[in-house]
Amino acid sequence: MTTQQPTVIRPPRPPLQQADDLLGRMNLAEKAGLLFHPMIGIGPGGTLAPADPDAGLLAAEDLVLHRRISHVNLVGVAAPADLARWHNQLQDLAASTRLGVPVTVSTDPRHARSANPNTAALAGAFSTWPEPLGLAATGDPELVWRHADTVRREYLAVGIRAALHPQADVATDPRWPRVLGTFGEDPELVSRLTVAYLSGLQGPTLGPDSVAALVKHFPGGGPVRTGEDPHFRYGAEQAYPGGRLAAHLAPFVAAVRAGAAQVMLGYGQPVGTELPPVAFAFNHEVVTGLLRQQLGFTGVICADWGVLTDTCFRGEPRPARAWGVEHLEPAQRLRTALHAGVDQFGGEARPDLVVDLVRGGQVTEDRIDESARRVLHDKLRLGLFEHRYVDPEHAAQVAGGPPARAAGLAAQRACVTLLRQAPPDSPARLPLAPGLRVYAEGPLRAALGGRWTVMSDPRQADVAVLRLAAPYERRPGPVEAYFHAGPLEFPPGAVDRVLAIAAAVPTVVDVYLDRPAVLTPLAGRVGTLLVSFGVEDTALVDVLAGEPAPTGRLPVDLPASQRAVLAGQPDAPFDDPAPLFRYGHGLTY
Repeated sequence: MTTQQPTVIRPPRPPLQQADDLLGRMNLAEKAGLLFHPMIGIGPGGTLAPADPDAGLLAAEDLVLHRRISHVNLVGVAAPADLARWHNQLQDLAASTRLGVPVTVSTDPRHARSANPNTAALAGAFSTWPEPLGLAATGDPELVWRHADTVRREYLAVGIRAALHPQADVATDPRWPRVLGTFGEDPELVSRLTVAYLSGLQGPTLGPDSVAALVKHFPGGGPVRTGEDPHFRYGAEQAYPGGRLAAHLAPFVAAVRAGAAQVMLGYGQPVGTELPPVAFAFNHEVVTGLLRQQLGFTGVICADWGVLTDTCFRGEPRPARAWGVEHLEPAQRLRTALHAGVDQFGGEARPDLVVDLVRGGQVTEDRIDESARRVLHDKLRLGLFEHRYVDPEHAAQVAGGPPARAAGLAAQRACVTLLRQAPPDSPARLPLAPGLRVYAEGPLRAALGGRWTVMSDPRQADVAVLRLAAPYERRPGPVEAYFHAGPLEFPPGAVDRVLAIAAAVPTVVDVYLDRPAVLTPLAGRVGTLLVSFGVEDTALVDVLAGEPAPTGRLPVDLPASQRAVLAGQPDAPFDDPAPLFRYGHGLTY
């Protein structure tokens, strides 16, 4: 008689052990490919796009089959089903490689109405929400969690598994072109909303239902010395004259404690500090000293896009953002960044440089293994090996579906902020009364026409409703033109027409704030003044009608003048002694 042996159920191996096993089977070229995270396009109907040298985009076959790269940053917009088809074809390519390592697809934010393709994508078929600064205007961590959870579900449906957000920078210099992507000026609010956002994207722990977050731009991109952006050499310097580095680190401390999977380094170059005056991607004291040792971060550290190699974009030279180490060749920049502690390089596709450095004895293979292990660990935790493909039909149903769109519109309404209310006897007082004759311009006319009689002549109207954008200095070039920088005051004559209308008829003005504009010329001369942060006309019209009443609160101070801005310290929150409107200001009824 034989005794049947009981079946032994062995638990699955931990992802880190699986990563070590896989790493042991990789050759140097395959390991090197894990360290790069370039951009990639999408073709018509969800096909794999050919190379586009003018935009710096390589073909998928080149990236996956020849360069052994398995992380890509998707640029461009397509229907959800097409995104899913494209993703599956990309995974087919990856499955055909020697070890079949799946591709991790990432994206910049794509759930708002941003007009800067260098920092975000248009929402397209996804649900449309306010910009992060608008989410901050709601002051509601639960709403931010719902937003991030919606982003997670829509990304998962189309195969996007890494988010190049949230932006945990503290917006201490109001001139900075990236203020719109932040959660505002208060380090405590930025910290709370960053944690809520991470929870919505990743869940309790990184797993098969998560989207990995790359929290950016460590150690905080807000204290720009000239108010410019470090995408450009003239905006590279970050300064801390107020000694407030800790205020900028606070959201990253909170993010690390909350389990952020990955961290993206900023482009900036610290000046006037004890830190070496080189860009953060090359700064050992920042990457290893601050992030690894002091904050205890153990995940993937990724350099922001394009810090190693010079390129050309749409016919214009685009130098590497290698501030402070411009004199080094790309291979030596790479060596310096690896020594600093960087694991992965965004916007780059040069694994050959890694191979050459190791074979030349300038970098050890053990050092490459450290970064490759972290990258593989996240792929395994995300379950990409087991769940490589997505369903295009499911993607079409989930991404941009009615519940998600309704939630996005509700958030848009919630961020509208009432700064000044017209007198009780004014037709411009909110909510606007039924039956009014309303003068408006542009696309807003159609949205207002569903509730009021729209007039073509302000002299025949009871009230005027106008929408403006915050001022900025127009600049040339295929990249710089999209970064709204320069003075925060309206240039001479820019609001004369608005003021003339306001003198003729009671007027409501809404200003789209992508930066904290100087609204002094408007504040005393229009009836009702609102600000918004990426709000569609229909959502604004609902608020004008009192459905709902405005509830937003300013997530930043609004300065009274450009002179006050120039007198401030770029690293210090709330250092303006007399702003026109203070952080937290917002009326309702």
